[in-house]
Amino acid sequence: MTEGGLILVVDDEVQIRRFLKISLESGGYKVVETETGKEGITQAATISPDVIILDLGLPDMEGLEFVQKVREWSKIPIIVLTVKDSDSDKVLLLDNGADDYLTKPFSINELKARIRVAYRHKYRKEEPYIFESGKLAIDFSTRIVKKNGEKIKLTPKEYAVLSLLARNAGKVLTQNYILRELWGPYFQEESQYLRIYIMQIRRKIEEEPGNPKIIITEPGVGYRLIDESGSGG
Repeated sequence: MTEGGLILVVDDEVQIRRFLKISLESGGYKVVETETGKEGITQAATISPDVIILDLGLPDMEGLEFVQKVREWSKIPIIVLTVKDSDSDKVLLLDNGADDYLTKPFSINELKARIRVAYRHKYRKEEPYIFESGKLAIDFSTRIVKKNGEKIKLTPKEYAVLSLLARNAGKVLTQNYILRELWGPYFQEESQYLRIYIMQIRRKIEEEPGNPKIIITEPGVGYRLIDESGSGG
């Protein structure tokens, strides 16, 4: 993302809003602040921000409710800031429409990287196109996957898992989401299926499958494919 997008910050803590405003505006972004969920929803509808940064500790509504209400009418990327360590809370938010999360404390550079990822997914070009990250290349039009320029043979399901992660590169996808998208709603609890395929894919695309650098596990949540083009998380 060329820094300079419009960011809506929804957080009731003055110090956090001030920190985010100063840090992001110094990087070329324009920042609008609100301190309640109701105001945030109104601003989201009024100014159409490129990305929403949402703190879960709002005085008037739960962060999950905010996400659900915005998702009723908009696909604006939402990055959640949370002090909660509960994996189930993170999964619930992501499965209900949040795009990503950061656990406090976090670095501003990490937040900017997540913003760039969210922005790219909002404005990404229509397929077909070629995804390239480091030594990995995927041609979505031909379904050809290459590592170091050499073609890799994947089963149809392995390709489906890898391409879904690649289309959302830099963004964490929950296990439930991947299983629902690729296996159907009745397989959302069958995480062993996904673990097996992730292991098989890593053997084919990772330099060290036991120490993966491309497909990263987000413990208790899901998986994230690292985008080495400069916009990944």
